[in-house]
Amino acid sequence: MGRVTVRRPVLRLRDGSSTQRPDTLAAEEPMEIRVGGRPLTVTMRTPGDDFDLAAGFLVSEGVLHHAEQLAAIRYCAGATADGGNTYNVVDVALAPGVPAPDASLERNFYTTSSCGLCGKASLDAVRTTAAWSVAEDPLRTTPEVLSALPDRLRAAQRVFDTTGGLHAAGLFTAAGDLLAVREDVGRHNAVDKVIGHALREGLLPLRDTVLMVSGRASFELVQKAVMAGIPLLAAVSAPSSLAADLAAETGLTLVGFLRGTSMNVYTGAERVTVGG
Repeated sequence: MGRVTVRRPVLRLRDGSSTQRPDTLAAEEPMEIRVGGRPLTVTMRTPGDDFDLAAGFLVSEGVLHHAEQLAAIRYCAGATADGGNTYNVVDVALAPGVPAPDASLERNFYTTSSCGLCGKASLDAVRTTAAWSVAEDPLRTTPEVLSALPDRLRAAQRVFDTTGGLHAAGLFTAAGDLLAVREDVGRHNAVDKVIGHALREGLLPLRDTVLMVSGRASFELVQKAVMAGIPLLAAVSAPSSLAADLAAETGLTLVGFLRGTSMNVYTGAERVTVGG
């Protein structure tokens, strides 16, 4: 299994003085996802929760919707020339009768940790048809609940405390209770890990839940939330225009710049109940 963190020597300069010291960095390694032995994509990720990442990726791409559709996930032995296991190649076995991913989903080149959609073989595959509609989800929450989520998410980040270099995604109830949290160098990977965990636990669709992310809200994160049936996505930073467009189109509530008691509700404001 790959390491979540690595140690590197650094020259630290502060107040005119210099010291040599080790520093802890978040690990970043490539992971290839195969389906039925066929390579599908390569993503740069922080090792850990790799099976959740693979499952969540396939939910986001519309391949999986229920736990019963997933037969097995395993690391591929023999991934190196000498037959060793790098724990960087994951093969997903679909249940009988589940269609394999369409060829249009295959990446032309690897997915970086900052962009989960780069290299799409076809832009037509981006707006994947969701298995569930979030528009009718009855979720209601309050600004007070939302304003507490960033601190609750930060408190649950174990690896961030030692590296300061990881994004996080947290799944919360409408009352603000934490259901799951995952960390990764990539925002989209952290979200896929949360969604993959939910799939493997048989929790999809994620009705009446809030997805909180530590960075900005991009188009791909809105898409992933919709594909998992999550009705509200909140981010500490800004959404993109395309993210707001997709949120409005699908009926998802999108909250950005969630810092302290301040926030912007870009779409679906009816779900945020303001007292008085």
